[in-house]
Amino acid sequence: MFSRRNFAFLILILCAVTILKLPAVRVRAASSHSPQSSSGDSSAKVCEFAPPGVAFSIPYVSKAQDLNTNPASPTWAHAASTWIEKDCSHQIDYPKLKTEVRAFWTDSDLYLLFISPYTELNLWLPADNSKDRLKLWDRDVVEFFLGDDWQDIMLYREFEIAPTGDWVDLAIDLKKDTYDANWNSGWQPQGRIDEKNHIWYAAARVPLRSVSEKQVQAGTKWRVNLYRIDGLGEDPVRHFMCWQPTCVVNRDPNHVPEHFGPVVFTK
Repeated sequence: MFSRRNFAFLILILCAVTILKLPAVRVRAASSHSPQSSSGDSSAKVCEFAPPGVAFSIPYVSKAQDLNTNPASPTWAHAASTWIEKDCSHQIDYPKLKTEVRAFWTDSDLYLLFISPYTELNLWLPADNSKDRLKLWDRDVVEFFLGDDWQDIMLYREFEIAPTGDWVDLAIDLKKDTYDANWNSGWQPQGRIDEKNHIWYAAARVPLRSVSEKQVQAGTKWRVNLYRIDGLGEDPVRHFMCWQPTCVVNRDPNHVPEHFGPVVFTK
């Protein structure tokens, strides 16, 4: 039987959780799929990150076709691919959500395509692609963080696209624990839902100059991580997936620039 003493203890726990405020660029509840809760024991081994992490080498294309969300189109014929398939501790596999990310670059832009199988969508409706949509991360979304500074790693850019094509781009400064929602990268985002095949797509064309003032050339390396957030309900029951493991406890599993990996521009 559930005693009054047990009930009082439960109330104390709930109050402590409510009062506790953890610093983050944006506040997200600790997910049950993130490193801190996958073990069920705070003394259990947390995953380890071996810098600089796994590299994503992307090819140069002299003249790109128009941006689109069709993976069979000529636009993506020469792109390189990588995958997002695990939680941010890389302890849990999500084979039904395994997300392909394709990328290439031109003299002026970085192109990316996310191919995301899904079971059920969690959307902000009605869609509004006319401006930044803050809190986009509270529904289904793909994200990529880009930075060119290997010394001041707390400064980087955040880009997000939802299945509906809703988007947000942000200038992040973790030293100030803030983001700049007024920053405008000049990027082109697209989203599309294939309901028949249960796949949604996100494509992006990001001006290189929006991330770095330095000329990008063969051999240039930026810092990057790729993410997907999926599922209905509150954060503890959603899926937080990371390309590069972030291996953190009691903090947002996405904003961990010390665990970004290199994206290498090749020719």
